Amino acid sequence: MNRSITRMSLFLGLAVLTHPIAAQDFGAAGALARDAMSMEEMLVYALQDEYLARAEYELILEEWGIQRPFSNIIRSEERHIASLLPLFDRYGVEPPEDTAAEHVIMPASRQEAFEIGVHAEIENIAMYAAFLETNDLPRDVRNVFEALLRGSENHLRAFEQGLAAETGDGDGVNGRVERRSPRRR
Repeated sequence: MNRSITRMSLFLGLAVLTHPIAAQDFGAAGALARDAMSMEEMLVYALQDEYLARAEYELILEEWGIQRPFSNIIRSEERHIASLLPLFDRYGVEPPEDTAAEHVIMPASRQEAFEIGVHAEIENIAMYAAFLETNDLPRDVRNVFEALLRGSENHLRAFEQGLAAETGDGDGVNGRVERRSPRRR
């Protein structure tokens, strides 16, 4: 295994444990820190995480001027938010205020911008996968969570390709940068 791929794997593994958001009860990091939660709590964590992704990618665009895939994915995050909001109405849950800007991280480089995207999508995928382990989710909620998980898998591939292009490390499995999935805490 080449050294830069090993460094990336270590970075992503450490990022899960040391990411500043992980210490807070917000978004995917907050959800993944929990053993059990209600559907209402899942909806709140999901919306927070979609807000967080949008805010982070907006910051990256402003700071680093990287257009694709961030510009495309921001539009997708808007659609994710729009797919979650009707569930709040349908189940009488108050949507959380969008405080994501308080939780974003300014990347130090273009490479770190892609690393943040990879990390955020890995956590997002893990969150939705954990939610989908719940057997008693209403069908409409399950359908939205499944669609959002698939969307995040697509985002992850785009960020991995961007990171590979940025680092010149496109020799991972199937041209992807090797990564470790986050573990539930």
